[in-house]
Parts: sequence; structure tokens; C-alpha cells
Amino acid sequence: MKRALVFQGGWDGHEPQLVSKRFARMLEEEGYEVEISDTLDCLADLDKLMTLDLLVPCWTMSDINNDYVINVSKAVGAGTGLAGCHGGMCDSFRQNTEWQFITGGQWVSHPGGDGIEYIVNINHGSSPIIEGINDFKVASEHYYLHIDPAIEVLATTLFPSVNYYHISNKPVAMPVVWTKYWGNGRVFYNALGHHDDVFDIPEAALLMKKGLLWAGAGKEYAVKNGLTTEKFENEAKMY
Repeated sequence: MKRALVFQGGWDGHEPQLVSKRFARMLEEEGYEVEISDTLDCLADLDKLMTLDLLVPCWTMSDINNDYVINVSKAVGAGTGLAGCHGGMCDSFRQNTEWQFITGGQWVSHPGGDGIEYIVNINHGSSPIIEGINDFKVASEHYYLHIDPAIEVLATTLFPSVNYYHISNKPVAMPVVWTKYWGNGRVFYNALGHHDDVFDIPEAALLMKKGLLWAGAGKEYAVKNGLTTEKFENEAKMY
């Protein structure tokens, strides 16, 4: 049985408990054993993290012990997946650039606040995560992010949608959903999720569930294909 650890906390406005429960249900429906933790101390035990298939952060606007980030880095590098949404993953720890490096991006603004109507445009391509999903509309925070150029963008949204200082620039296709790799680990991020009920939208829920499952399959793939972490060990010794 595959195992996932969800850690929830930080700013209550992002409804981390509701989002965590929803993601846990998604995974349990697919046979996962899911643990939900209310403390970042769950990241202190590297040996335990190494046994997991998936880590799901639902933790916003907080600080983290850098030793915990190093543990996450090593576990994901060895094949444990990392998947999350909105501020629960890419606005978790603003002061920790290594966390941002692992996740592939960082929130910087949401012009207009909550309730902005916009289209999530699916970038149809080779990823199984977006198969069978078409463009859809949401009304939520419209996230502007600073991103890692290495990410594979699966969905975008067009900026600007409201009048703000950045409107003086050219329109940009801002990533909403992406994947990347960290060592042997798979990383999935979905910028939707300001409130739990955005995942009542069928396309949003399916996109999130498929992303969770994709990230959680990375360790099994690494084992079957004989992938090792030896090539990352010298870099890890720099910490």
C-alpha cells in the first residue's frame, strides 16, 4: 500500500484542514494510507520520509526549520513525490529559497483579491495529468507567481485581468499548473485552491487528483527503472 503524509497549518484563510481532508479522500479512494499532521515536526524524521510515496504540504505563510527542508529535499530527491496547491505549497515558507527551488515557484501577488473570474487554459500535450480535461472557468484569487524556468507548464491563465500597476506590461500567460523533477522525485503544483470549494469544480478536482497520483508514482518508477541517488550525493554534502 502506498503511503502519503499531509501536513496542514499556517494561515487559516486557506482552509488547510478542509483542503487536507479533501486531498486525503482523493488518495484513500486510490488505495493510499494517509497520515495528516498538524506540526512541521513530522518532517524531522528523514528515515520516515524516505519510506513515503508522497508528501502533500497544506501549510501557508510560515517559517520552517531549514533542517526540515533539507530532509524534504533528500526524500524527494530519492523518489518521494511532492504535490500541493495554492499558498499551501508555493507560499508556504517565504524566507526559504531552497523550498522555492524544490517546488518550482513562489507566490508574489493576486491583483484584485478573491473572486476574480478567469479561464484556466489547458496546454494539451504529452502529460497524462491533463488527458481528458478541457479549459474551465473559476472565480477565485488570480495568482501571479515567480517561476522556475525548468517547470513543465500544464495549464495557464492570462494576465492582467484587473487594473493594477502591472497592467502597463504586455499580457502574459501565467502558469497555473506545472510539474518538475527534483532528483528522482516528481513535483506537482496547482495554483488553484484559495478556498477548498474551488475543487467542487469537476475539472479542478480531477486535475488535482491526477497530479497527486502522478507525483506519488515517482518512487515506484525509480525503483522499477533502477534509478539511484548517487549522482545527487555530492550536492547534498554541500548543505
